[in-house]
Amino acid sequence: MNILISGSTGLTGRRLRAALEERGHTVTAAGRADFAGDPALLKEKVENAGAVIHLAGAPIVARWSRAYKREILDSRVLTTRKLVEAVNLAERKPELFISASAVGIYSDEGVNTEENAYYAEGFLADVCRQWEGEAAQLDPATGLAVFRLGVVLAKEGGALPKMLTPFRLGLGGPIAGGRQGFSWIHIDDLVSAFMFVLDRRLTGTFNLTAPGVTDNQGYTSALGRVLRRPVFVPVPAFALRLLFGEGASALTTGQKAIPGRLLKAGFTFSFPEVEGALRDLLG
Repeated sequence: MNILISGSTGLTGRRLRAALEERGHTVTAAGRADFAGDPALLKEKVENAGAVIHLAGAPIVARWSRAYKREILDSRVLTTRKLVEAVNLAERKPELFISASAVGIYSDEGVNTEENAYYAEGFLADVCRQWEGEAAQLDPATGLAVFRLGVVLAKEGGALPKMLTPFRLGLGGPIAGGRQGFSWIHIDDLVSAFMFVLDRRLTGTFNLTAPGVTDNQGYTSALGRVLRRPVFVPVPAFALRLLFGEGASALTTGQKAIPGRLLKAGFTFSFPEVEGALRDLLG
């Protein structure tokens, strides 16, 4: 099958592309030029695809100026709109459209499943709502799966490598008290979940998070044990606000989300608990 992927140069996109090609699929990239150029060219790519996987989006953990907040929003919402419009106009439509979202749509009240959730207010939650709202405009002739991703743990990129230096120096610790939820997933399980949904043409909303619910304190404690380093230097919220401004909220708030629909569909996680995932990645 030919699969069209946006965001194919990011951490998830690179690993997913390699896995798809290893299984014999052909992968076509939708890059910035496709979204900025002639809509007919994007429509042509869509018509030649059996499935579309939309991963594009600017990094969240950064200092949020007014302009950068606009980039966070537009890189998700406008690209989704253009891809959905291309699918809707296509004469030969893909069977499945997988659109990324994030667990940032949830609040930190309780544990969230796809069917029983506490929704948050604020900038990131609003970005997720608009992002998913654009995907929902898809012609029902193409199946839609929305993936609410947690923090992706991988040794080659993402959040984990950035945390290693302070922890290895014995300077690691919980962020802003550590009570905020920390929803995460091992990169191998993430890729496997994409394959699972793609193979079965599943539709609807899925939390792409590990079933082992934890918080920031639990995560940092597990990382300290794996690295055999002490964890007693907390990172206060005000220090993060000095570095990132409003963008610090991406680190000082969190969510607890479990993958209810994946588990119900029969998906098996190789790394359901955070310490086991970290030992695999760092051992």
